[in-house]
Amino acid sequence: MKPQFKPPSSRRIVSKVLLAGVVLLLVASAAGAQVSGEATYIFNTYAFLVWGAFIMWMCAGFTMLEAGSVRTKNASVICLKNIGLYSIAGIAYYAIGYNLMYVDVGGWIGSITPFFEASADEMALLGGDADKTAAVVGSGYSEMSSWFFQMTFVATTASIVSGALAERVKLWSFLIFTAVLTAVIYPVVGAWTWGGGWLAEFGFQDFAGSTIVHSTGGWAALAGIIMVGARRNKFRSDGSVKVTPPSNVPIVTLGVFILWMGWFGFNGGSQLALGGAADATAMGNLLINTNLGAAAGVVAALALSRPLLGRVDLLAVLNGALGGLVGVTAGPDLVGHHWALLIGAIGGVVTVAGMRLLERMKLDDVVGAVPVHLFAGIWGTLAVCRARPHRPSLGVAHRRRRRGGHRRRHEAARADEAGRRRRRRSGPPVRRHLGHSRGLHRGGGQLRPSAHRHRGRGRVRLRDLPAPVVGAREDNGRASLGRSRGTWPGHG
Repeated sequence: MKPQFKPPSSRRIVSKVLLAGVVLLLVASAAGAQVSGEATYIFNTYAFLVWGAFIMWMCAGFTMLEAGSVRTKNASVICLKNIGLYSIAGIAYYAIGYNLMYVDVGGWIGSITPFFEASADEMALLGGDADKTAAVVGSGYSEMSSWFFQMTFVATTASIVSGALAERVKLWSFLIFTAVLTAVIYPVVGAWTWGGGWLAEFGFQDFAGSTIVHSTGGWAALAGIIMVGARRNKFRSDGSVKVTPPSNVPIVTLGVFILWMGWFGFNGGSQLALGGAADATAMGNLLINTNLGAAAGVVAALALSRPLLGRVDLLAVLNGALGGLVGVTAGPDLVGHHWALLIGAIGGVVTVAGMRLLERMKLDDVVGAVPVHLFAGIWGTLAVCRARPHRPSLGVAHRRRRRGGHRRRHEAARADEAGRRRRRRSGPPVRRHLGHSRGLHRGGGQLRPSAHRHRGRGRVRLRDLPAPVVGAREDNGRASLGRSRGTWPGHG
């Protein structure tokens, strides 16, 4: 006779689960102090690698956006350029770009030594030396994971130029320029800012790269379309513009959605840490602001495209999303989500207006890269100065100090003027004999210019004369009042 199986009661199951949970909590709390540093190292390194993969996927979005925007016969060249530029960007940034941007940066550039390598401790740990674990963990993250994350930003900068010059530039000429851009131009700009160079010393702020990444690529794209010129028959002889709609609308739209998704890694990964609750909370805030900025850009572009372009243009609306993303990239760490909505909406407006401006200037930008990345990038960087007033940006602290000094001097001048008025009321008025040779006469207790004819000047009218000095002026560091002395500019 087979023994009958008696299932355990639910009470016993619950008690065992609770007991196991208590044991796990006790073990975790006892070992937490021992593994917290290593866990932080693991999470930070993992975040760099995952967010870097997200940003690398943006290259696929750029490829689809460009290939769907050009004529079908040129789509294969677009795909070849994009996979080529990503490969060249990785090699050039490894060969010299990263060292030039981050290693031993002075005021302008970093180290020019070739090839970035992992630290000696990491190489020893990979070689089997377990004693180096503490030294590696103490750095907070794997150095090569940081290199990978930064390299994907370089590839994004190069992809911006590709779309603007579509259908007009030779393959090898573009790839050579990509090597120069990713090995020298972008790293030098990055060294000035993120590398701790002279702009960083002034307090320049750009959280994820509105200027450093997007405006750098936008300036390169603008220079390229000026040098290469427009496509054939894009601008007609009568001044009208030939509308060139996308050849593959679903591919273009899907490309923008891929870019939107990749931007979560672009801005979220720029937190550069995932080692605690504060970093995780900040990262959630970054992703929300990124999404709100893009959505506001779409709505603003949709509302503005017909009044400004004469049509509800799909490419303009899609670029509105990208313009909102670029604009909010400079400050996605702002706590107030209303700033993300405002900056993203204005970024969409700037993008649509920029597309119209380029058409008026007869500059042929196939995908609207210059309005999206240059114009919206400039706007986003400037908007951070207003949205974050408690953290002064370039030159703001210096100007505040100057304004404080001027304010103190003006207060002293006003006190001096009040004292003069009190003395004037208490004593007899002081009268001076002034002839008409200087064009002044007394009237109503104040000096004012006469309207007689000056020698060789014709008749002088009151509105032609400069206004009197009514505030304080600085003379060798001391404030004096022009009105109390009865002086006018140009009359001694």
